[in-house]
Amino acid sequence: MAESPTRAGEALGADNPFSQVSVEIMVSVGTARPSIRDLLSLKPDAILHLDRKVNDPVELFIGDKLIARGELEEREGSPEAELVVRLTEVADLKNGI
Repeated sequence: MAESPTRAGEALGADNPFSQVSVEIMVSVGTARPSIRDLLSLKPDAILHLDRKVNDPVELFIGDKLIARGELEEREGSPEAELVVRLTEVADLKNGI
C-alpha cells in the first residue's frame, strides 16, 4: 500500500475531466459492537468502547475500499484544535478505486 500521491495522480492525467471531481473519504478510528439492549439505551455522555487504542492507526475509506492508513494529529497553528490525518500507507489507486 505504498504508492506516492503524485504517481497515483499522474495515472489519471491532468487532462482527464474526472481528475477534478471531489470524493468523500471516511476516516475510521475503530468499531464498537454494543448489544442491541446497550444500543437502545444510549444517552448523551455514554461511552462506547472501540476495538482500537488511542495511538493505533486510523483507516481511510472511499466507500468500502480501504485506500490508506494514517495517524491522527492536531493541525499545527490551528486555533481550534483541528484534526488532520498524516498518511503512513497509501494504496495503489492507479487501477481504480
